Amino acid sequence: MFGLFFFILFTPGVSELLCTSSELEMSYTFCDSTAHAFMFNLTPCGIVNKSVWSAALTWIPRSDIIFLKIVVTVWYDGAKALHWKEILCSGNDDEYSVCGKLKGETTTTDFDIKGARTKFPKGNYNIILQAFSDDSENNMIMCLNITMTVKQDAF
Repeated sequence: MFGLFFFILFTPGVSELLCTSSELEMSYTFCDSTAHAFMFNLTPCGIVNKSVWSAALTWIPRSDIIFLKIVVTVWYDGAKALHWKEILCSGNDDEYSVCGKLKGETTTTDFDIKGARTKFPKGNYNIILQAFSDDSENNMIMCLNITMTVKQDAF
């Protein structure tokens, strides 16, 4: 298993390669104009339709993580394919380790991404991942613009 590790103060607007293989290529930029201390690892790279990817995230948030809402929007070859929202932290009995972290405190977590639910056909995907510290989506604390190219069909 091979993954790329990034833990750098990234410059906004500069594309960072997440992984590349004969099956898949992924890179990302930050949507906002502020640099981030950020590390993301995804293994294995290239098995898009595998049942589980392992992911690790290290991040220094710019605000307290008492409430955390994630919004994911996916475009496939230019057409909107998915719009998903999830509250990860509400301040009460939260199950994720990132919940309750304070501004400037290093947050490290490992998690699985289950890919078997979705078959990714060959093509170009643009994924916008936004994190908000409020339910009204006014206080964005992180925004990633992920480019994913699936190089072969899984069918």
